[in-house]
Amino acid sequence: MTDILLIVFCITLLYIGLANRLFTYISVLAFQGILLFGIAFIELIEINVVNLVFVLLETIVFKTLAIPYFLRRVIRKNQIKREAEPYVSNFVSVVIITTIILFSFLLANTIRDEQLQKMFFVVAVSSLFTGLYIIASRRKIITHVMGYLIIENGVFILSIAVGNEMPMLVNTGILLDIFVSVLLLGIFVNKIGDVIKEHDVDVLSKLKD
Repeated sequence: MTDILLIVFCITLLYIGLANRLFTYISVLAFQGILLFGIAFIELIEINVVNLVFVLLETIVFKTLAIPYFLRRVIRKNQIKREAEPYVSNFVSVVIITTIILFSFLLANTIRDEQLQKMFFVVAVSSLFTGLYIIASRRKIITHVMGYLIIENGVFILSIAVGNEMPMLVNTGILLDIFVSVLLLGIFVNKIGDVIKEHDVDVLSKLKD
């Protein structure tokens, strides 16, 4: 069952490459939160109940509900155009993300470690590099936030792959990292909206003290 959820997670990465609208990106991030909930529930069932509840709350409450709501509010408040406006075509994006997934699979096969859960490793690395690609290939500042969240989802999957030893401190660190990053970047986008009318990264070079 876990492998099926991980495969579906990879499909969501490909779907992001096809998406044209920001709200589609947000919906995919919310769906990834649900998938992470299922993966965590299956894999971490043997850990302390308190830690398990924290992880499940982190995936459902924070990743699936809070972050999508926050991102939608930022888009509406700043009247950001709903199109993602990538630098490259959707076809090229799908090809690149597919290449990333294949590269991750080949990389996993070169690692000789019985403790390594290869499926988790492939999906985690694919998510990390896809997030970096989204950041590099999209014009809008808000999509860079979304790319960072995709990277964080990859880190979360890699943490689950460690097994049932995920400590509460690591969970707290992940949660605070997301919260602070999204909060600061959201404030940043709001302030940019007070100064300039566009929200593309290209205009940042025009800002002066």
